[in-house]
Amino acid sequence: MAVRRLAAEQPDDFTFTRENLAWAKNKVKDYPEGRQASAVIPILWKAQEQNAGWLPEPAIRLVADMLEMPYIRVFEIATFYTMFQLQPVGTVAHVNVCGTTPCMLRGAPEIVDICKKRIAPQPFQRSADGKFTWEEVECAGACVNAPMVQIGADTYEDLTPETFNALLDALEAGEPTSPGPQSARKASEPITGVSSLDPDAKRNIEAKLKRLKPEPAAKPAKPANAAKPASTAKQTAAAKPAAAQEPAAAPASASQKVAEKKPRKSPSVKAAEVDLAAVARADGEGTRPPEAEAAARAAADNLQELTGIGPVMHGRLHALGIFTFAQIAQWDDTHTKWVSAYVGPKGLIDAASWVEQAKAIVNQKP
Repeated sequence: MAVRRLAAEQPDDFTFTRENLAWAKNKVKDYPEGRQASAVIPILWKAQEQNAGWLPEPAIRLVADMLEMPYIRVFEIATFYTMFQLQPVGTVAHVNVCGTTPCMLRGAPEIVDICKKRIAPQPFQRSADGKFTWEEVECAGACVNAPMVQIGADTYEDLTPETFNALLDALEAGEPTSPGPQSARKASEPITGVSSLDPDAKRNIEAKLKRLKPEPAAKPAKPANAAKPASTAKQTAAAKPAAAQEPAAAPASASQKVAEKKPRKSPSVKAAEVDLAAVARADGEGTRPPEAEAAARAAADNLQELTGIGPVMHGRLHALGIFTFAQIAQWDDTHTKWVSAYVGPKGLIDAASWVEQAKAIVNQKP
């Protein structure tokens, strides 16, 4: 961790507003007698919020006096936790870019490059208008949605260069932003859609496992006119020989099994709205595949039979006019690149082998 020091220029004093002072006094009451020092972090955070996002030295002394703590103890806390900014930051936002391994592998260096170009070349250096500053931080705890940044108490996840630039544009213009994933998913659900605790997904998984399980060998059919066990030697002699019984039914052929399968009906899914920004991004990666004809839409397949496609992804594909296995089976490399860039992440379709899976299912159809 880098050495953290107080800013060279400091205000003469610091005083809580009436509202914040009342809040701080109530916060102290949350802790038992003799443990009031435990309130130091939330009260320092309140002082930072009041002081335009950074913590001045007079505020550290004020909080120490309130909690009857030595100045050095509170100074140690303020300099240890990187959540406390010890010098002036951007008036609109101080961007904390997570740079640890998961975020680094998923595109954090590109986010840092944008910060250097749009905000300032160096961390903690203010932008020309004074609205923004940035720094690279250690793990911010949203690895599954990497890459991400934290601004104030909010995190913005699943970032791409396009969505991060759009976020900075919105902050600069004073427009509202939506914290959390900046992709189609909610929270930390799979990028391909929810696949657990979902009845439709559970049925699809069970159907896949059933298809993969080898069919047991057909048992010989029981003769229709088999003799009942004889109670006497005479009855046994009168019974038909086993060889004379009707032959066992022959096992069904593979083509018969396929023909007997129920048609793959597409479940009812809600088609997502087409993301025009994602379309523009995908157009730069490949070629958009043709949409299904009306007849194909009417006889839509259950695309969730393909590994990596859940209800959310199913709806996004429908919005693009993709309804059948036959369509996916005909995709070439430019089509997979386009769809992969649209639905994200890149390489998803090749990794899950959608085209190969679709071709196998199409070839099974009678």
